[in-house]
Amino acid sequence: MKPTNYDLVVEYARSIIEGRKIACREKIQECERFFRDLENPAYDFDCKDPEFVIRFIETCVSHKEGESINGEPLLGKPLLLEPWEKFIVYNLLGFRLNGTKERRFKEAFLFIARKNGKTPFAAALALALSFLERRSGSRIYIAGAALKQARQAFDHIFFNLDQMGELREFRVLDNNAEHSISRTFYNRGRVTGSLRIEALAANPDKQDSLVSNIQICDELHAYKSAKQYNVIKESGKAYSNRLCIGITTGGDNPTGFCYQRLQYCKRVLNRTCPDEQLFIFICKADEDVNGDVDYTSAVEQEKANPNYGVSIRPTEIMDDAIQAQNDPQQRKDFLAKRLNIFTSAMKAYFDVEEFRRSDAKYEWTLEQLAKLPIKWYGGADLSKLHDLTTAALYGTYGEVDIIIPHCWFPITAAHKKADEDNIPLFGWKDDGWLTMSNAPTVNHAEVVNWFKQMRSKGFTITEVGHDRKFCREYFIGMRSAGFKITDQPQYFYKKSEGFRHIEVKAKNGLLYYCHSAPFEYCVQNVHAIEKTDDMIQYDKIEPEQRIDVFDASVFACVRMLESLERSRQATKWLEG
Repeated sequence: MKPTNYDLVVEYARSIIEGRKIACREKIQECERFFRDLENPAYDFDCKDPEFVIRFIETCVSHKEGESINGEPLLGKPLLLEPWEKFIVYNLLGFRLNGTKERRFKEAFLFIARKNGKTPFAAALALALSFLERRSGSRIYIAGAALKQARQAFDHIFFNLDQMGELREFRVLDNNAEHSISRTFYNRGRVTGSLRIEALAANPDKQDSLVSNIQICDELHAYKSAKQYNVIKESGKAYSNRLCIGITTGGDNPTGFCYQRLQYCKRVLNRTCPDEQLFIFICKADEDVNGDVDYTSAVEQEKANPNYGVSIRPTEIMDDAIQAQNDPQQRKDFLAKRLNIFTSAMKAYFDVEEFRRSDAKYEWTLEQLAKLPIKWYGGADLSKLHDLTTAALYGTYGEVDIIIPHCWFPITAAHKKADEDNIPLFGWKDDGWLTMSNAPTVNHAEVVNWFKQMRSKGFTITEVGHDRKFCREYFIGMRSAGFKITDQPQYFYKKSEGFRHIEVKAKNGLLYYCHSAPFEYCVQNVHAIEKTDDMIQYDKIEPEQRIDVFDASVFACVRMLESLERSRQATKWLEG
């Protein structure tokens, strides 16, 4: 099949990267990722399936309701896909693992503002995929936090099958007990395929035995927990070419599943958390350095609405913005639903790109660092029970500050925490930054052994800081191993000096953390409050996030700074 839409998709992506088309930061990263993937030898790119789906939708699917931007009725008219929708289809179905028929993407996160045609697109995509995968016995679930949400896409599919005159070929159950459409395909009396599309509510307590290859999870912002999403996603494990598509607009709950998922997707796009199976499409307004949005700007409005000028009327959304400006009670909903901004979310203090640019300047290996004449200082942040434990070495070579971190996590809780809190623990383990403790909790002796191993490799560890009220056994173990360990209470005014020192080094491009993914992950989760006298008090943005690696680095930095201060005072005393 001739790839009639390939050039259009490539031009769409290129226009965003080159700035000819307005787009948010995340959208630019998505398009850069697309071109990287095209050049990646790990993947083959095949236009056949995306072309089939696009052709099926544009020739077989029509609008169920609505009007064009000019006020013309759309009922019964063909559903013609916009370039951004074709870009999504091409990404989801075009990439395959090299030399196989297995598709690369198993999940998708589509974050699009209200009234951009998400539901008709999801319904059309589900119907097209059901026919595409019919030879595998296609089973598609359309799930919403409530059944009413899932019914919208289901009704759209029902309407289109009726419009095609094909409804008589399907078995339809649409009652209080079940909402499904199914069909078996025959050729000369033999079964050649089947499909089934069912609408249901995402109820994790009643859906442990589901089996499907395609899952459409609509309105993720209304999901109460990750389990609602995961129980639907897990139903596809029997299929190699499974695909779980999460579709949502913004919400107002920064502790909920949708917001946490959004933050995880941002980390994937900025390459902090590798996830090759997840496709991401984010449309939102950009915040400034203070986390504010110029919501009366037509540019920001267009960034959040890919159908700007198609189904989104520019004058109407601007009128809503002016109303939100003049009537504060309307502002929160406008930002959440029309610009995809979580208004109640706390903002990260650091820009991880500053840290990344600084780190990229240096390429020392651990073996090289061990041979340099550096005095190293240690810090540790021990978990209370079954959580992340971290340690770090901190040293200075010339003007460059160097951080070497390591993490531990109990293997019995790793899968649960990785899924619930979106922590890439197993990626860190594969990269050598994390050790899985073979016990229900992390043993403090493992941390002591790490410091001993680093010392045996040639690192001169001068002093280690630790708050002794957190695991006194570790304190004793370090002393027994011959380390000079200093009691270091976690008072914010003490940690503030180390925090500021690391911040300044990163801004000046003089910080190297050995390309550590856990350190970058934790830096992004730091929320800080300015106190008097330039002091700063920091914590994690959300309870599910972690800053332990950064915390251990601050402990180690404080030990270095206090040691330098003692040395200066001793020098002054001798000179005096």
